[in-house]
Amino acid sequence: MKVKSSIRSLARKDGSTVVRRRGHLYVVNKKHPNFKARQG
Repeated sequence: MKVKSSIRSLARKDGSTVVRRRGHLYVVNKKHPNFKARQG
């Protein structure tokens, strides 16, 4: 999982959703499970 200051580039990819958990922003991609990122 990548920790990035801006997750917009990963959030724009096909099949990805932005999820908020425990005060962090996560990008989870169902089509490509390797595309994961956390912000904060």
